[in-house]
Amino acid sequence: MAIAKEHEIHRRRFGRNAGVGLALLAFVVLVYGVTVAKMQSGDKMEAADHSPRISMTPEVPSE
Repeated sequence: MAIAKEHEIHRRRFGRNAGVGLALLAFVVLVYGVTVAKMQSGDKMEAADHSPRISMTPEVPSE
């Protein structure tokens, strides 16, 4: 049996769900945009794997 009359709480719940959905969508778009920008930058990508990075170590002058 279907509900014939929509209660006020259903409208409020829909509004809250729509707001949370839009916030989640905005976050996903932000993460995607940052990812695309980093991939297009052309810089060397080095992960933070707690190992020494060769590009950051100072060069030792040869004698």
